[in-house]
Amino acid sequence: MTARNTFSIWRYEDSMLPNLLALSYIVLAYGLGLYGILSPLLWLNLLAVPLLAHSMVMAAYFIHECAHESVFKDRRHNRWLSELLLWVCGSSYSDFDDIKRKHNRHHSDRADIVSFDFRPRLMAYPKTLKFIQALEWAYIPALEVLMHALVIVLPFVKTSRKSRRARVVLFVLLRALFFIGLASVSWKVLLFYPIAYLLFLTVMRFMDVHQHTYELFETLDQKRGPEARLRDREFEHHNTYSNLLSERHPWLNLLVLNFCYHNVHHDQQAQPWYRLRRLHEQIYGDDERQVLTFRHLIKSYHRYRVPRILNSDPINMDVKQHEGETFIGVDGVSFLTAH
Repeated sequence: MTARNTFSIWRYEDSMLPNLLALSYIVLAYGLGLYGILSPLLWLNLLAVPLLAHSMVMAAYFIHECAHESVFKDRRHNRWLSELLLWVCGSSYSDFDDIKRKHNRHHSDRADIVSFDFRPRLMAYPKTLKFIQALEWAYIPALEVLMHALVIVLPFVKTSRKSRRARVVLFVLLRALFFIGLASVSWKVLLFYPIAYLLFLTVMRFMDVHQHTYELFETLDQKRGPEARLRDREFEHHNTYSNLLSERHPWLNLLVLNFCYHNVHHDQQAQPWYRLRRLHEQIYGDDERQVLTFRHLIKSYHRYRVPRILNSDPINMDVKQHEGETFIGVDGVSFLTAH
């Protein structure tokens, strides 16, 4: 299963069909989604919004696959595919190398590694914090929007990100021209694309907030220090959770490219998305100590949507108590925002 065909571009010989099917879906859903939100028919607009949002979700998780080099043999091919998919999910301002470096640090350091912690910064601006809290109360992922906006802003603020300025300017111009072109076809794109994008951010955040009880270190712009060696594999396993969309109907987990099988992903990072369910069953069987279910997490997501902005759960907490409902979770840890 893991052998490589010398004449194949794919990393794994069994990966061509599942990857092509998933990538074809992303292209088709993105194209039909854009077409649908430009339609004069309202019913088609309403159907197209979740389809467009889901194409972004799938594109983002394929970028995650490429960051682990589990798609192609050649690193360049993983990078090229990621650059195309970054456009699909509206994150083309981010550099793939930055995304990969941050995510690899998350795995190697067994922590949430960032260049700065937004929590004390937000607390220093109470009016801004209250505004974000009000939007989050209304289920608008304002904090995620802010984190993605900072990808554009930080290269002009932090000297360590100066080299990314040209990329940001280029893609701001390209995307502006892209949306001007779409708006010339139908003004509806200015309404329905933002809704699809906010829906995309909401799904991505829901999948992120409950997957770890990790410490946060502001060391992304530094070399790995002694804090990176504090935690071992046992700590990683017991502070990582698989937040399955469904145990009874596992095909539903494909809606997030099996990203919810998170413990087995951390245990075997190079394993491709289509193997994770079976590996999860083989390794953990009926052991559900690290499994959190959707029906309980959706309650937690709703109940703590405002407190979560400034929250940081303690490590080694009893997450399984009350089936995860007391697990607040953490915001602002998306692998797409490489800062």
